[in-house]
Amino acid sequence: MRPLTEDETKVIFEKLTKYIGNNVLHLIDRSDETYYFRLHNDKVYYVSDSMLRQAVSIGRDQLASLGVCFGKFTKSKKFKLHITALDYLAQYAKYKLWIKPNGEGSFLYGNHILKAHLGRITEDTPEHQGVIIYSMSDIPLGFGVTARSMVEIRKLKPTDIVAFHQADIGEYLREQDTLF
Repeated sequence: MRPLTEDETKVIFEKLTKYIGNNVLHLIDRSDETYYFRLHNDKVYYVSDSMLRQAVSIGRDQLASLGVCFGKFTKSKKFKLHITALDYLAQYAKYKLWIKPNGEGSFLYGNHILKAHLGRITEDTPEHQGVIIYSMSDIPLGFGVTARSMVEIRKLKPTDIVAFHQADIGEYLREQDTLF
């Protein structure tokens, strides 16, 4: 486990900024305890200072995971957010999208969100903006990227795509052997 390089940190913060905007600072500057991003086996973990100090006594080969896995770097050095970061993204989300109960199942199976499934969306959401997807009862279900701006969404047909699927809580079941 090692600290992130400057380039890695930049890539991660750019990705997080797509979803939570300037609230990325709240992940680092917390009042309760100091938190860090650490890299282990190409996966990025969000770790508290106390947990990090305890993990120093464990060898790299024996350490499987530490803290919350925010995502991983691909072979081409791009950063892919994991669904395990959803709790933190949902806390600080800038743009939100709520889907109707009839669209929840479809989204949780990995499909994009259609206009017919859209319950409501944050005002002035731009095109290609990261959004956190909620059920109508305010339970975070995943995250995605808007396909159109808020103005264009109003004019769409019910079968048109509103948001592209990125990750959902159904991934815990579909990819349990590769996620952790």
